[in-house]
Amino acid sequence: MLRHIVAWNHKEEFSEAQKKDNAGKVKKELESLADLISEVKELKVYINTLPTGNRDMILDSLFENEEALAAYQVHPEHKRVSALVGSVTQDRACIDYIE
Repeated sequence: MLRHIVAWNHKEEFSEAQKKDNAGKVKKELESLADLISEVKELKVYINTLPTGNRDMILDSLFENEEALAAYQVHPEHKRVSALVGSVTQDRACIDYIE
């Protein structure tokens, strides 16, 4: 199994209320991908991060293998949601590993 973890920070230009609203939208849209893309085994988004960390939102997802992750990444629904995420975040950190 392959674990795919991605973390982002909000764009600074948004107010705290906008950041909270954006995080809710990102969570809803990303988590909906689990039902839309068959390659996704598990997918959870965390938006209630603590100030002791250095990222605002985290995606934790699980795939069968690298081929499944690659298929997910080019899926039209993933591309659509990625555009939303990119519009409200200023950076991205990612780690992929085999469990």
